[in-house]
Amino acid sequence: MRYTIQIAESADKALRKIPKKDQDKIVEKIATLKLDPRPNGYIKLKGSCGTVMYRIRYGNYRVVYVVEDEKLLVLVIEIGNRKDIYR
Repeated sequence: MRYTIQIAESADKALRKIPKKDQDKIVEKIATLKLDPRPNGYIKLKGSCGTVMYRIRYGNYRVVYVVEDEKLLVLVIEIGNRKDIYR
């Protein structure tokens, strides 16, 4: 199964503020979610209203996303530095 990846506008905006070399690696990491939305090293988070979110990391950066298995959709909702992402 291949999942479709959507990146929220706010996450896309945050991604553009990250240095270019890290941007490329983060985009590669996000692309791997097409085949496996719960890769080795992912962390399950609890969101508001009981939403289940997941997190993957690249260096000091974190990518927070939601998986909708019934729609085969991965929605990236947040990208940022680990010191800022959970605030």
